Amino acid sequence: MKVILTGATGYVGEGVLLELLRTPEVEKVLSVGRRSVEIDKYECLTADEKGKFEEYIVSDLMDLNAGDERFKGYDAVYFIAGISSIGMAEDAYRRISYDIPTHFADIMPDKEKMTFIYLSGAGTNPNGKQWWMPIKGATEQYVAKAGFRHAFAYRPALMRWAKGQRRMQNMQYVFILFYPLMYVLGGANNMTEMAHSMLACSRDGYSKFAIGANDIKKLAKKW
Repeated sequence: MKVILTGATGYVGEGVLLELLRTPEVEKVLSVGRRSVEIDKYECLTADEKGKFEEYIVSDLMDLNAGDERFKGYDAVYFIAGISSIGMAEDAYRRISYDIPTHFADIMPDKEKMTFIYLSGAGTNPNGKQWWMPIKGATEQYVAKAGFRHAFAYRPALMRWAKGQRRMQNMQYVFILFYPLMYVLGGANNMTEMAHSMLACSRDGYSKFAIGANDIKKLAKKW
């Protein structure tokens, strides 16, 4: 399987990237973003695993155009790039959480052969009362109708980092204290489950569009 990935320099994207590269069935991962992943610095990966990685650095994802040859021949897009709404102005948040992912979906070639997975978030609701909820909800709805073979909105909660992650945030070390309990209660996943569930969705589809923590566990077991 060949995968296009955004957000690889963020916490979730980095974890998913590492687990994708470690998965034998993944042939290639194209990382699209504004900064280099600096793949050579990951001593946790073998030379063969690093050899499956390629990156496409662009100053603004909104500048990408339909017909870009770099995007041809892929099986799936995992759009993980995003930002927290905390401290964000609504117009800036809308650009990052709606304008960019929907534009990215628009320019993908051969949609009828591809899967598009949008990393949304727990609590997303098109009719939600918090101002960020309708924005992400609108993105989910757009992706669902964009013409892809399969399309899904991922709504995970707490996520445990992958082996060898470098882009850690202080809050992750605090949240991890609650991970064992949250995992048992169905409110947490690890990065291996995230990556493998995405691959399973891409290969086989799934009965639900909005995928939560328990769905991620179930799907990962199918890979």
